[in-house]
Parts: sequence; C-alpha cells; structure tokens
Amino acid sequence: MDITLSHYLAVGAMLFTIGVFGIFVNRKNVIIILMSVELILLAVNINFVAFSTHLNDVAGQIMAMFVLTVAAAEAAVGLAILVTFFRNRGDIAVDDASVMKG
Repeated sequence: MDITLSHYLAVGAMLFTIGVFGIFVNRKNVIIILMSVELILLAVNINFVAFSTHLNDVAGQIMAMFVLTVAAAEAAVGLAILVTFFRNRGDIAVDDASVMKG
C-alpha cells in the first residue's frame, strides 16, 4: 500500500478540524486557543508540502517555511503577551482580556 496525496490531505483535514474544534469549544483558556491555531497552521503546512511533492514544485515547501516562521513569531509574541497579562492580573482568562484596551 502506497501513501498517496489523499492520505496527506486526510491528515491535514483532521488536524485542521481538531484545531477549529479546539478554538470553538474552549474559549476560556488562551493557551489551548494558541495550540489550536498552531494545529491549524500545521495542517496548512502538511497540505503545502504534500502538493509541492505531488506537483514536483518547490514553491509549496518554501511557503511552508514562511508559515513556520509566522507560527514561531505568533507563538513568541502570544506567550510574551500572556506572561505580561498573567503578571498584571494573576489569571489568564479570555474574558478578562478586554481590560487591556487602552
């Protein structure tokens, strides 16, 4: 049995669905929301690389590297905001994030 493009797309679709499900089900915990966004970006990367190898083109792999860069920056900035918010408020609740409006 060979692993085809449809197998990669199925894995990507499952990861994307889990990520969207994680965002909509858990709106209280910011860390789980960030992890769900990372799962969505991982699903997009799997699709980029799968289509890149299927079409024998490097553009999808290059785009996946850009998505990884954006995901790393998003994680770093998001966690820095969370640490600052936790130090100021003592709690990381999504409902209390409206306090940060200036």
